[in-house]
Amino acid sequence: MVTAAPTVAFVAANALGDLTAALVTAGVTAIAAFGWRLYRRQPVRQAVLGLLLVAACAAVATVTGEARGFFLIPALIPFAVIAVCVTTVLIGRPLTGLVLNRVAGGPADWRCVPRLRRIHTVSTLTCAAVNVVNGALQVVYYRDDQPLVLGIVHIATGPVFAVIVAITIAFVRRAKAGPAAPAPLSAVRPPRVR
Repeated sequence: MVTAAPTVAFVAANALGDLTAALVTAGVTAIAAFGWRLYRRQPVRQAVLGLLLVAACAAVATVTGEARGFFLIPALIPFAVIAVCVTTVLIGRPLTGLVLNRVAGGPADWRCVPRLRRIHTVSTLTCAAVNVVNGALQVVYYRDDQPLVLGIVHIATGPVFAVIVAITIAFVRRAKAGPAAPAPLSAVRPPRVR
């Protein structure tokens, strides 16, 4: 919720006032969120990235003079994520495997275990598909100058990806613990010829 606070503050202040009030409110909220993350001893990098993203969004909105400008950078992010997801699948190292395998307790050679590779491939392609929908919605509502809807779409993606992460971790743990989990491909050796 802390991550979404500046967006919620921006949309609410913009609906009640003007762009300047919305930018000031988002800035103050972003600084408060930064302080909260530091107080909770969350990684400093995450806190700084959140603050920088809000600053960049506010800068774009200031330059364009439009509330929807606040959502231009977030509207472009899905397209970058799609490219990363598809690329990692094509090179045989699906993104969720690279990011989540260790968290799920999967083996280091997960790419050699067909079942795990399949889970991470499906999960990564699901992330890409969600980003296709997200990107399309953001483009449509950006063009229609609907900052309220852009804010809702932006906030709604967090829980969707949290569900994908949770399901991926659950499937990896289940596959790892299952009795039918096949041996890694690297462990399969051809029979000796005598």
